[in-house]
Amino acid sequence: MEFGIAFKGEIEPKRTIAIARQCEAAGFEYCWFFDSHILWADPYPKIAQCMEHTDKLRFGPLVTNPKVRDWSVASSMFATLSKISGGRFDIAVGRGDSSMRVMGKKPGTIAYTTEFCEAVRQMVSGETYTYDDTPNPIFMDWVDKHPLPVWIAAYGPKALQMAGEVGDGLVIQLADPGLCSWFSEQAISAGKAAGRDMSKYRVLACAPVWVGDMETGVAQTKWFPALVGNHVADIVEKYGKGSDLVPKSLTDYIENRRAGGAGGDAYNYRQHADKDSDNTYFVTPEITESFGILGPVERHVEKIKELEASGVTQFTIYLTNGSEEKIVAEYGEHVIPHFR
Repeated sequence: MEFGIAFKGEIEPKRTIAIARQCEAAGFEYCWFFDSHILWADPYPKIAQCMEHTDKLRFGPLVTNPKVRDWSVASSMFATLSKISGGRFDIAVGRGDSSMRVMGKKPGTIAYTTEFCEAVRQMVSGETYTYDDTPNPIFMDWVDKHPLPVWIAAYGPKALQMAGEVGDGLVIQLADPGLCSWFSEQAISAGKAAGRDMSKYRVLACAPVWVGDMETGVAQTKWFPALVGNHVADIVEKYGKGSDLVPKSLTDYIENRRAGGAGGDAYNYRQHADKDSDNTYFVTPEITESFGILGPVERHVEKIKELEASGVTQFTIYLTNGSEEKIVAEYGEHVIPHFR
């Protein structure tokens, strides 16, 4: 099991570097950054800073999307960061939920996102690619040709199919072992159906955590089910209750969300991933515990082992509640050693 952390980008630079160094010393393998350019500071300068102060950590956006940057600009930036770090750079890609919707725009289509993944992967590796209205193939002859691992964030059937057919790994914003198993099976099956060797396919589950009493843990992390609910509400609406295309537990959650008066139009993206968000009024302690990992150290170890058994290969902590150093220390001392 790999371990990672993810920043929103609101922490000041020197502290961000210090936390990245702490993570590396504690045994984490990945340091991810949210990439939603209106909501938070651009992550890539901070990634470059942290790369200069670490030796082993891998970095990347969790997640970027195909619609906010020209693909050649994105490829050049990714290749530059890979060069700076000696190849310690991945990307995780989504359609662009918060990044686009906060501007009143629509996320990218599945086809558009698929082509973006293929384009940046090829350009970072030094190959040529023709896209959009470019009359000739585009290539960058200065790159170091490091491979660019591409993780794809997905919930819906078509996005999961894309993740299996195109991605090197799947990102699931949940720490529920049953749901993680269901989602990863869909992606892996799609990859196999496309003729891919899925034996090395990776699955990343990401969620907030709290080591300590449950009441505080719920207060610190209840923003997360609200975020997840907003991401998947459209999927449940589109594919329908009673369908085998969406797990029943997720469908039931969205039904309860709707019954509580919540809806996509009421979701405030300015409070996206904010622990004090007003978006959480319908979220119960039970669903908060299910989606994240809360409680004593023993429960964290137990649940991560359940995630591992469900096919998850990396667990990434959303560090978003102001107790970043404490959580990293708890995991480094008490949790990660159980998986080494």
